[in-house]
Amino acid sequence: MYKYDYVDMVGGLLLLLVGSVVSYVSITFYPLGTVQRMGAGMFPAGLGVVLACLGLLLVIQSLSRQGGAPDIRLISPLFVLGGIIAFALTIIPFGLVPAILAILIITSIANIKVHPVSLALLCLLLSLLAPFVFVYLLELKIPLIRWPF
Repeated sequence: MYKYDYVDMVGGLLLLLVGSVVSYVSITFYPLGTVQRMGAGMFPAGLGVVLACLGLLLVIQSLSRQGGAPDIRLISPLFVLGGIIAFALTIIPFGLVPAILAILIITSIANIKVHPVSLALLCLLLSLLAPFVFVYLLELKIPLIRWPF
């Protein structure tokens, strides 16, 4: 056991850094406007401040509890990146539903404990929810299933 929870500390510091950079860039390079007539930089600046505050809270909490050794798996980010690449490569030729299945199955391999039942339920739920949101509510012209052969 370590004196502090270093995993949460590093995560909080990363959130603090990203939130600060987003706020700085949006305040510096985009007009904020007023509360009544918000400019392009108001929303990202607000989100950056919220993200930085949550990161600061996470750092403060990590100083008050003990933590274990961090579980570092170098192969997991490769599966997440591979899932994103698979989604990008399959959405145009095969459609939205097969692309969702590809990203979910590939990125679930990044987790050591893959539960097939929960993965199947997640695939089913997102395969029903994503077309409803993107195709029917937002009216995007994304084919649900396309068979190119």
